[in-house]
This record gives sequence, C-alpha cells and structure tokens, in this order.
Amino acid sequence: MPVTDRPIPVLDLGASSPDLTRQLCDIESVSGDERRIADAIESALNAVNHLEVIRDADAVVARTNGGKAQRVVIAGHIDTVPINANLPTTTQEIDGEEHLVGRGTVDMKGGVAVALKLAAELSDPSIDVTWVFYDHEEVEAELNGLGRLARNRPDLMAGDFAILGEPSNASVEGGCNGTARIEIHLTGLRAHSARSWVGVNAIHAAAPVLAILAAYEPEQREVDGLVYREGLNAVGISGGVAGNVIPDRATVTVNFRFAPDRSAEQAIDHLREVFAGFDFDITDLAGGARPGLDAPLAQNFVNAVGGTPAPKYGWTDVARFSELGIPAVNYGPGNPLRAHADDERVATSEIVACEQGLRAWLTAR
Repeated sequence: MPVTDRPIPVLDLGASSPDLTRQLCDIESVSGDERRIADAIESALNAVNHLEVIRDADAVVARTNGGKAQRVVIAGHIDTVPINANLPTTTQEIDGEEHLVGRGTVDMKGGVAVALKLAAELSDPSIDVTWVFYDHEEVEAELNGLGRLARNRPDLMAGDFAILGEPSNASVEGGCNGTARIEIHLTGLRAHSARSWVGVNAIHAAAPVLAILAAYEPEQREVDGLVYREGLNAVGISGGVAGNVIPDRATVTVNFRFAPDRSAEQAIDHLREVFAGFDFDITDLAGGARPGLDAPLAQNFVNAVGGTPAPKYGWTDVARFSELGIPAVNYGPGNPLRAHADDERVATSEIVACEQGLRAWLTAR
C-alpha cells in the first residue's frame, strides 16, 4: 500500500549525475508508489527559474520556453519493479570499474538523473526542451503515465524529436520492436483417465501448436538501415482438471516480437497465417516504432553523441511517440540485460557519458 505521509525527500540537483542517481534510487518508487519521488522531483524543479513545471498525477513535466524553432522531448520513467533486498544503493568496483548497485540503477534512474541535472543546469539550450518524468511504466499499459499524458495532455508531448532514457549501454538505439501476445485455446472431451478412450485430451491437442513453434524460423528484417530480430515463442501453457480426468481445455500463450515495419494489424495477420486452423484471443498488442534516425534532429543528435546506432529489440515507450508522429530513440546508461535483476548495476562512467553526450548536443550552436 503506497504511503503518502512521509516527508518529501530533498534532491541536490547540483550533485554529480552518479550521486544524483544514488539519491533517486534510494527513494523507493515501486510502481504505484511514485508519489514521494514525484514530489521530490517537482519540488526540486520548481526552484529552477527557467523551467515551467506541470504536474499530472505522479508525472512531472518541465519545459523551457525560449522561443526556439524546434523542440525535443526527453523522457524517463520514475518507477521500478519491486525491491528485493537491493536498496539502499551501494558503490562497488566490478571488473576494475566503479558501479552503482541497487534497484533502479539501470532501469532507469541513471537516465532520469542525467535528465534532471541537465534540466536544472541548461537555462538556454540550443533547442527548446520538454523534460518528462513519468509514472507506472513497469505495469499494465493502461496505467502508463506517458500514455496518460498522450491521451489527456498531448500538448505536453509535442515536439520534433524525442529521446527516451531507457538503458542502452550509453549508445543510441533506434525505434523498437512491437509485441503481441495471444492465447490459443484447445478443446477436448472430459473423461475418466481410466477410460481415456472415451474422451479427447485437450493438452495433447496442443502438440501441433508446439510443433509449429519449434519449426518456426524468426526473421531478421532491415528497417531504415537497422536490422531487427523477431521472435515467436510459447511463454505459457495451462490445462488439466484433476489427476484422474482427461482435460477438455488447454491454452498455449504465445508472444510475438515483431519488427517495426509490420503494423500491429499485420503482425496479427501473420499469426493467423502461422496458426491457421487454430482459434486464438489477443491479450496484448502494441506496435513498434521505426528507428526515426532519418529526421534531421536525430542525425544531429547521433553525430553529437557518437557511436553507431543499433536497433532496440524490446518494446519501449518510444512507440508512444511514434504513434504521435514524433521520431524517437532510446539513449541511456546501463545494460538492459541488468534491468530488473537482483544485482542490478550500472557503471558510473556510462551515466557520465550520457550526461556529456546530451549536454554537447543541447548546447551546440
């Protein structure tokens, strides 16, 4: 149960970005309990004269209004998955490099810290900036704070380009894959297992579905110069009534990660082809986002931060910007393979690198 009567933590926006990451991580903010960290962010940003600050539930938006010709939206979520004895944050040397270890260091308070520090310090960026710190990213899509802003305050998300601070090893990852989850339902006829010949086993009927999945060869599809790997996998199977009953129902849950050149509708059409003859229900569906790297602002950004852009294989909220017609990329510190891990950790050098990259781009004249 969220606790709302605790004192508002004080954030030192003048601290280094790794120190600010530690401050943010040590404010517990499991999804649904973001009020204290949102209060802390709002309070800190309200003290910054060059920013207009807007609060929407537990999302905080801060923006410059310098009359620049273009605007970028830089966003990051402030919630985490549940804690598992991995707070408060510690500093450890791992493989000869300093790391912050603790929940949220990778996903994604390192990126949030970079954004907060730059929001406070860059009073006259070369392009107007909308900084978005939002809630409920780690739970059901309908609760997502960025989605809520898109529905209720699309004006706060308006921009020519967007950057999401999701972990990307301090390099640019363009767009993201889409995701679809379906449930394939198999039916049979119940009978006593001692007289199984009078029944039809629904679990056995799942065998052809599993055979299709085992034989399926996922594609690698090039989209605007980046190659996205697709994946089609069973992620769950259920069925059974009792230890002496032939089951009359079984369900195979399948997840399809599809390249962003397929629309959500085309992804479902593909699944209908793959599983021809089987009925299924769609339980989750979100389209991907094309890389967006052909936009002039994106090209300038990539040139400023350096490196070679790569595709984002997982689904991220860049897709929400894509739906609004805003090209978007992922750029944040941390290895996404460490997200949600009990030993979640980020190299402090990556936090600093992201800060330096964004600062260089936002101050270039």
